[in-house]
Amino acid sequence: MTGLQDAIPPARPVIGEAEIDAAVRVLRSGMVVQGPEVAAFEAEFGEIVGGRHCVAVNSGTSALQLSLMALGFGPGDEIIVPSFSFAASANAVRLVGATPVFVDIEADSFCLDPEAIAAAITPRTVAIMPVHLYGHPAAMARIMQIAEQNSLAVVEDAAQAHAAAVDGKPVGSFGAVGCFSFYPTKNMHSLEGGMISTGDAQLARTLRLLRNQGMEARYQNEIVGANMRMTDVAAAIGRVQLTQLAGWTERRRANAAYLNERLTGVVVPPVAEGAKHVYHQYTIRFTGDRDAFQAGLKERGIGNAVYYPTPIHKLRPYLGEDGMPGPWKLPETDRAADEVVSLPIFPGLTTGELDRIVEAVNAVAVQA
Repeated sequence: MTGLQDAIPPARPVIGEAEIDAAVRVLRSGMVVQGPEVAAFEAEFGEIVGGRHCVAVNSGTSALQLSLMALGFGPGDEIIVPSFSFAASANAVRLVGATPVFVDIEADSFCLDPEAIAAAITPRTVAIMPVHLYGHPAAMARIMQIAEQNSLAVVEDAAQAHAAAVDGKPVGSFGAVGCFSFYPTKNMHSLEGGMISTGDAQLARTLRLLRNQGMEARYQNEIVGANMRMTDVAAAIGRVQLTQLAGWTERRRANAAYLNERLTGVVVPPVAEGAKHVYHQYTIRFTGDRDAFQAGLKERGIGNAVYYPTPIHKLRPYLGEDGMPGPWKLPETDRAADEVVSLPIFPGLTTGELDRIVEAVNAVAVQA
């Protein structure tokens, strides 16, 4: 068994001297909440989402919730979401009083299946929420076509997909809004935080009002809002991280290519034609005894995790009154939940660590 000091963690967040210096600089300035750092971060992040307006908030979940609020969705509305995602995707729908309608995923991308979307539309459907899961973009050309044909809004959950793209067009620049997370384990972070991108200037202004108690000018409340502001400390850290995102992304992609070429006994993650996968997670499929497989990797010092073992529609808040899942038939979702395992992919991995991952996976896969 490998010693704990030699274990490779599933993720390794970066908090370097530049991030620390940026935080200290802001603290010493006295301008610590929604000041010049937030404005600069919004402008700089806009460059990776096609020059869209950007609105910084305190989390990725807040980004989703505020987006749905700004679009006017609420009770009686249905929003199509994947069940194979982190619960925040559906939670945001529930928090505005709307109803999440769960549809299945594509087997290869782990993202919403456009055909399943089309079949789930009803007169109450108002929006589609594609999740660019694990850093692989959803099939946006087809999804946007379906949305336009049915006059539906598209709210992109890009929490795991900073700088991912489809045919050269970045995620977060397709729908009415795109929502990003800056949680510490994401491809870039601000300790905690989120960002909303939109091509609509008026919608951006509404989002700015909603995040700040409905105010643009102090004590001149225009609408009912919330307190979901980003601090300048978070923004300063995010700005430092953003300068490194391109390099980190290429390291993740290179690490994935290295593993793809060498792993055996598992299904490595496919990439759709025209898609730029940014590998927030490197997620394989294993069809044997997954518990034994994970335990074997852990014994060899290889961190791993399952995202997500329980589809959202099977979580307690989403069960029916009888305590059972609703009428959803989501075979690819259920299969993915049973088979996926995410391996370390963070940009700081050395060649030696990558070789250890390969050796462990290939050895354990034939035993589990």
